[in-house]
Amino acid sequence: MGGFFGVAAKSDCVADLFYGTDYHSHLGTRRGGMVVTHPQYGFKRNIHDITNSPFRTKFEDDLPKHRGNIGIGVISDSEDQPLLIAAHHGQYAIVTVGRIENLGELAAEALRQRKTHFSEMKGNEVNPTELVATLINQEENLVDGIRRVQDSIVGSCSLLLLTTDAIYAARDRFGRTPITLGRKEGAWAVSFESCAFPNLGYQAHRHLGPREIVRITPDGAEQMAAPGDRLQICSFLWVYYGYPASTYEGINVEDARNRCGAALARADQVDVDVVAGIPDSGIGCAVGYASAARLPYRRPFVKYTPTWPRSFMPQEQRVRDLVAKMKLIPVRAIINGNRLLFCEDSIVRGTQLRGIITRLFDYGAREIHMRPACPPLLHGCKFLNFSRSASDLDLAARKAIAELEGDPNVALDEYADPDSEQYQRMVEVIRGHVGLTSLRYQRLPDLVEAIGLPREKLCTYCWDGAER
Repeated sequence: MGGFFGVAAKSDCVADLFYGTDYHSHLGTRRGGMVVTHPQYGFKRNIHDITNSPFRTKFEDDLPKHRGNIGIGVISDSEDQPLLIAAHHGQYAIVTVGRIENLGELAAEALRQRKTHFSEMKGNEVNPTELVATLINQEENLVDGIRRVQDSIVGSCSLLLLTTDAIYAARDRFGRTPITLGRKEGAWAVSFESCAFPNLGYQAHRHLGPREIVRITPDGAEQMAAPGDRLQICSFLWVYYGYPASTYEGINVEDARNRCGAALARADQVDVDVVAGIPDSGIGCAVGYASAARLPYRRPFVKYTPTWPRSFMPQEQRVRDLVAKMKLIPVRAIINGNRLLFCEDSIVRGTQLRGIITRLFDYGAREIHMRPACPPLLHGCKFLNFSRSASDLDLAARKAIAELEGDPNVALDEYADPDSEQYQRMVEVIRGHVGLTSLRYQRLPDLVEAIGLPREKLCTYCWDGAER
C-alpha cells in the first residue's frame, strides 16, 4: 500500500510533517520520504530505505536540515518518493498512493509524443509517480493535469502535489483510498490516515470525495474540482490495513472490526473456551466476537512489537514466514488444554497461518477454530498494491479450487457463493491445508453491514470479482 501526509502552516511545519508521516508506517514497506519548501531556501527533500529500520529512526537526523512552512511526506511500498519536478507549471514535488494497471500503455503513449523521457527507472519499469507527473505536465494547469491523471489511470491514484505556496490534494477517481483534511490554529493538514491528527493537535475537518481536488494553504482548503458521484472505497481498509484509530467516510476502523466479530459470533454455534485475535488486525474482531458470544477474550499469542514489523512487508515468502513466527510469542498457560477460537482479518496464502496453527497444537491446544473477518479471497487486488500475490493462483482459495477442479479458474461465481456445495468443499480443503479444527468465513453481506456503507459504495472485487 502506502500512505501520505501534508502540512501547510503559518510557522515551521517540519515537526508536524515528520510525526504525521510516521503515523503511516504501518502502510509501507520500502521507502520513506519528506520534502518541505521555504521562500528563501526552496525545496529540501530526503528519501530513505525503511526496509529494515523504522521511518522515524531514518529521518530524525534530517530534521535540522529541513526548514519550511509547507511540506508533504510519504511511506511507499515500492518506488522512491517524493519526486521533484521542473515543468511549465514551475517546480513542484509529488507523492502518490495507488496502483496503475495500465502503466506500460500510458508510458508508451507519452514516449510516442517525443516530448518527454523517464529517468526514475527501476529495472525496466517506469516509476509510477514519475508517470503521474508526466501526465500532469501535458496539461496547461495543475488542476487539468490532475484531472488527466484521474481519467487516464486504470487502477487508482491518490496524490499530494507541493508547490512553492500550496499543497494540491486529489483523491483517486472512485475514492478507493481515503484522504482527510485536518485543521488547527495556524495550520491545515491532509492525511491518508485520520489517526495522524489527534496527537498533533489537529481536528478532522472533512473527507475528500472521490475525484475531488483541493488546494491547501496555511489559511484554508479551497475546492478546485468537485467530487464525482461514484464511490468505491476499498473494504480492506476496515478489514486489515487501516489503523484502528482511523475513520473513513465517518466510520471508525475499530468499531467496524468489533461489528465484524459480533456478526461472526451470531452466525456461529461452536463450543470453545477462549476467544482470541491474531495480532494486530484480528484483535478488534475477536473483542467483538467475545462480547457477542459472552466468552472470555484472552491472548494466547503476544506480539513482540519493539523490532518485528508486520509480516506482509518483506517481499520474499521465506522472510515473511520468519517474521510471522518471530513476532508472535506463545503463552502456554492460556493455550494448553483449551479449545481456542481465533479471529483473523483474512486468509491470503495460508502459509503463515499454517505455521501458527502447528505451534498452537505443539503448545497443547485441544482444538483450534478460525473465523476470518471477510470471505475467501478469490481475486488478487488490481486497484491497490495490497492483497495481491505474484499470481491469483497463490491465493489459498484458488489453490483449493485447483485441487478440486484441476483448474483454478473455473466456476468462480459458484465458489464465491457461501450456500453452494462448491464453496463448502473449497473451505474444507483450506481448513485441511491450514490444519484447523474448523473454519468458517464471514459472509459478504455481514461484512458490508459491519462496515456500515451501502454495498455499491464499497469495492468488494477481491471476494466476488465485481467491478461496479
